[in-house]
Amino acid sequence: MDLSSVAMPTGTFTIGKRFRFEAGHRLPGLPPEHKCSRQHGHSYEVEVVLTAPDLEEPGFVTDFGALGPFKAFLDAELDHRNLHEVLPFEPTSERLAQFLAGWFMQNLQPKIPGRLVAVAVSETPSSWARFEVEGK
Repeated sequence: MDLSSVAMPTGTFTIGKRFRFEAGHRLPGLPPEHKCSRQHGHSYEVEVVLTAPDLEEPGFVTDFGALGPFKAFLDAELDHRNLHEVLPFEPTSERLAQFLAGWFMQNLQPKIPGRLVAVAVSETPSSWARFEVEGK
């Protein structure tokens, strides 16, 4: 088979990268009998999703290595911290996803190709929250 005869369809490219950090929190806005109102911890997983209509050379939406500053931020500011002590809001997964999207857009997106589409935050392997960035 001549592989050069395969037509490349048009469309949009999307990539994702996962990051991990460990942190504790409590949600004091919940009733005292709710287990999450007490101090507890999670092995958080954060996924950023980026898109682009065209690829940068050599064929990337964004070089995964260019996302290193996001990992450095997670490590320096959130890893092994009590999130309710360092964040200016009650640290639910939903609000954390929104906050991390804001940090990414403010600090990293202007310096890299591709556009942030979403940030997902998982507290456990079976529960997650996703913040979708409105398109421009």
